[in-house]
Amino acid sequence: MNQHEDFAKLHEALDGKHFPMLRDIFQELNAVDIAEFMAELPIEKALVVFRILNKDTALHAFSHFDDDMQHAIINAITDYEVASLMKNLWMDDTVEMLEEMPATLVKKVLRNSSPEVRERINEYLNYPESSAGRVMTAEYIDLKKNMTVADALRRVKQLGQHAETVYTCFVTDEARVLESSLPLKDLLFARDDQLVGELISADPIYTTTTMDQEDAARLMLKYNLISLPVVDGEKRLVGIFTVDDAVDVLIEEETEDFERMAAIRPSETPYTKTSAFALARNRLPWLIISLLTNILISFVVDLYEPVYVAMPILVSFMPMLMGTGGNAGSQTSTLIIRGMAVGEIAFNDFWRVLWKEMRVCLALGLVLGVVNFGRIALFGGGNLGLAFVVSISLICGMLVGKITGAALPMLAKKIKIDPALMASPLITTIVDVFAVAVFFSLSRVIFSLA
Repeated sequence: MNQHEDFAKLHEALDGKHFPMLRDIFQELNAVDIAEFMAELPIEKALVVFRILNKDTALHAFSHFDDDMQHAIINAITDYEVASLMKNLWMDDTVEMLEEMPATLVKKVLRNSSPEVRERINEYLNYPESSAGRVMTAEYIDLKKNMTVADALRRVKQLGQHAETVYTCFVTDEARVLESSLPLKDLLFARDDQLVGELISADPIYTTTTMDQEDAARLMLKYNLISLPVVDGEKRLVGIFTVDDAVDVLIEEETEDFERMAAIRPSETPYTKTSAFALARNRLPWLIISLLTNILISFVVDLYEPVYVAMPILVSFMPMLMGTGGNAGSQTSTLIIRGMAVGEIAFNDFWRVLWKEMRVCLALGLVLGVVNFGRIALFGGGNLGLAFVVSISLICGMLVGKITGAALPMLAKKIKIDPALMASPLITTIVDVFAVAVFFSLSRVIFSLA
């Protein structure tokens, strides 16, 4: 049965108040699908469904609800139900929920949480925003070097039910200082009387509580890890950064970069739940900046008015020159921003990247220049001088676009500005101004115009 048929049966059972049938269907569904189904319901019906679910399913589904649904559920359920939920919810999910929750609901959650949970929540919230400490989970399996493999496996069984992942264990000393990571596979295939210390290797890959969460996610991606230990300033193990957290972080960061590259202020609210006014407000700042910067183009055009008045045909080539140069710059900036995001390009590569883009521009410019020269020579009245001026201006505009598209994001990264801010709008403006200025300057010289 596909998801559409499942949801149809659920709606039918819910409308008919056939709760035993609902429970049977929910047992066959993934918690993610249940959360998706509940997102379609009014809050009154969603609350009925939430109370029908068994404890474990309700817990897993809750972690996949959007902010509005989580807030509505917390507001509607009893203090006892809140206490049960907070007792079993992963700490990273709890902190993420509290960060977006109204103060009245935060008080309700904290009032019904145990002193231990409140202390851990405060500890998490003391870490910098967007740091690995904010998204780590404290539910992990720790081992000691002097344990036998048999003892270690018993500890895995003891802690594994409450750990977020069991695929990797972490070896610490008596002071909780991280010594190594140990895959569960190594334990399973070792002799029972072997010591854990014989199975580990030195120099584990780890992150710190203050490292930016995107950098931590990139570290996991680089070393192909499913969990990454998080340590404090004294290298004591305080939590782990799991692959599901890394995926969420990377999706969020890539979405922000995409929005900035499109000249839109990032928003954490889904598009379908964002008002038209909020969408307009998010897009307005860059549009105003783009409008103001285009005044430069108007100024350059006005400056060369005698040139195109004397030879009006020049104006018809402006859109082509500006568009080609801007597209060339956007292509380069996209590749450079992506390369920096995945760690392929660093500021140390600045001159090497610029030299490569200049060679790329030379290859592309020669092809486009020849095509453009032939087009004007054949279909533009045979004016070879005009064909030459337009082709050279085209190559110059592309060159500026390539250099600007490569240099601006790298310089922005160097001075701690989001490289995505240096994408299409700013690059296009620079290229447009330069392309128009070069085009009219060459035209004035070649054709001896006033």
